[in-house]
Amino acid sequence: MVREMVASQTMIDLLRLHRYFGPTRAVNDVSFQVMQGEVFGFIGPNGAGKTTTMRILATLDLPSYGDALVDGLSVVNDPDRVRRRIGFMPDYFGTYFNVNCREYLDFFARAYGLRDQQRHGAVARVMDFTGLDVLADKPIHGFSKGMKQRLCLGRAMIHDPAVLVLDEPAAGLDPRARIELRRMIRHLAEQGKAILVSSHILTELAEMCDRVGIIEQGKLLATGTVDEIRREAAPARELDVRLTVPAAACRAWLLQQPRVRDVTCDANRLRFTLDGDEDSQVRLLRLLIEQGFPVAEFRGQTKSLEDVFMHVTRGVVQ
Repeated sequence: MVREMVASQTMIDLLRLHRYFGPTRAVNDVSFQVMQGEVFGFIGPNGAGKTTTMRILATLDLPSYGDALVDGLSVVNDPDRVRRRIGFMPDYFGTYFNVNCREYLDFFARAYGLRDQQRHGAVARVMDFTGLDVLADKPIHGFSKGMKQRLCLGRAMIHDPAVLVLDEPAAGLDPRARIELRRMIRHLAEQGKAILVSSHILTELAEMCDRVGIIEQGKLLATGTVDEIRREAAPARELDVRLTVPAAACRAWLLQQPRVRDVTCDANRLRFTLDGDEDSQVRLLRLLIEQGFPVAEFRGQTKSLEDVFMHVTRGVVQ
């Protein structure tokens, strides 16, 4: 379900973005927007161009052609001001010996120019939000994977940016840590931040994101809500019907109906494909009842984001 946006302001705007590495088109004419208060999921196989796109947004790389705007500022023409508005959480970051959690966050607060009470307040705010306050004086090289991910998120948000770019934030986390991270991301969006997040855990993205974009071989294949992409990628509906009587007569009737195909029958249960939308499904149910078939169950098999991903992509690497 799409959640209500905090505002309609565009915070990330990719404008026909290209990035070439020799003959390899890592990012090839990619355009999409992320709005304020929105979580946008960036999906694609390894080597699809996700990290390259995120690095360009974070001003760590330059596009070959095109541009990307963060809060209306060009990453090409105004990178210094972009860095004040964006927080980047890479898929890997280093830790340091003899540095505790508070010192690590304080270092990055200083790097962003925060001073005195403003800096101390930012460190305290981030540790409280990420739950790291109880580990404030613990050396970070001894942190678990989940605590390190929290620390990296805290580092990305220490300067209170309007935009967060999170590259595989849930990688390697246990189920509880993933749930807690998902809650933190949703809470940040509710505060009005625009969030671009990539992940290979598609079920989590489906629950967390307002919209998603699917990329492969540097090309953006689809964007929209999960339901929109699902309908566009797979307009046919898989239906499961159970009767209170043997289903052979109903199967014969279904085979005569337009847009119904692949009908299988097992005792009193039928499975088939209907070409059409939800209204077509409702009309078919009404016709079944009017024909006198005793319908006990009538269910549509909703395709998951993983199903849609497999349908849209081809599994080709560059």
